[in-house]
Amino acid sequence: MAGGEFDLIRRWFARPAPAGVLGVGDDCALLPPARGALAVSTDLLLEGRHFFADVDPEALGHKALAVNLSDLAAMGAAPTAFVLGLALPAADDAWLEGFSRGLFALADAHGCALVGGDTTRSAGGVAISITVFGELPPEQALKRAGARVGDDIWLSGQLGAADVALRLLRGEPGVAAPAQRDALLAATRDALERPQPRVALGLALRGVAHAAIDISDGLLQDLGHILAASGCGARLRVDELPVAPALADVPPALRRRAALGGGDVYELCFTAPPARRDLVLAAAAGTGVPVARVGVIEAAPGLRAVDDAGAPVSDLPGGFDHFAERP
Repeated sequence: MAGGEFDLIRRWFARPAPAGVLGVGDDCALLPPARGALAVSTDLLLEGRHFFADVDPEALGHKALAVNLSDLAAMGAAPTAFVLGLALPAADDAWLEGFSRGLFALADAHGCALVGGDTTRSAGGVAISITVFGELPPEQALKRAGARVGDDIWLSGQLGAADVALRLLRGEPGVAAPAQRDALLAATRDALERPQPRVALGLALRGVAHAAIDISDGLLQDLGHILAASGCGARLRVDELPVAPALADVPPALRRRAALGGGDVYELCFTAPPARRDLVLAAAAGTGVPVARVGVIEAAPGLRAVDDAGAPVSDLPGGFDHFAERP
């Protein structure tokens, strides 16, 4: 078993710092000044609220950092470093080995160094807090308030798989026939537990997109944040949403609910003028991330979801609320 706090840090989280950085081991990390604006984001993940107690610790290490990197992606910021707060009921070597492996694999892929943090024993389950730092030219930040009337609405990746995986893991009925549940879970589980932050796409959209957000709390809710910040409305073409192909046999009502309201997506929703469609498609091709054009920003306030025939879609789901039950 792992020893005390400092042995735990030394064994699983102490790494050589990049040149010019003072990292793990002192009272504070020292980072060089940002080249432009400093982007900072924090996320807190709690056992039983954001992940199951029996989740693969390697997948949890990956996701704990991925959700923060996704926030940087939504701003068009390049990751530089992060700090980790970790509360554990016990110092379990096998768990820590898996968690740190998943954490550092993603950190190394994005050149994002762990430079400090804190560990403690919890009275209950696992709690993980990560604060990530990035940098970007301030005039190129992809803010929520930048959408303009006439902009196209775009989505990266695919929707719905994480929500369906969550429902399967919770044992909800009606998601799939009993004989199909295991196969459907296998096809959707990575979307829930190993999301891929769209950092490269966010960087490629600087100077192209007007506004962006990651849709971690559900498409309708997070697109609504763009509309509120930008003082405009939108028409969303529901039948053009890029729903994950694995959901083809999921009941249509549930499939639509998963695509519109399902959280834990970590894809980008962004707006850009029609004149830049070719630039958006070039950014997608250059980063290997598919994108879909799914709507338009309008002057009239509110979000109007319509089907292929232009008819309003009713009974729209809400998004994830941290102080309510999952939808």
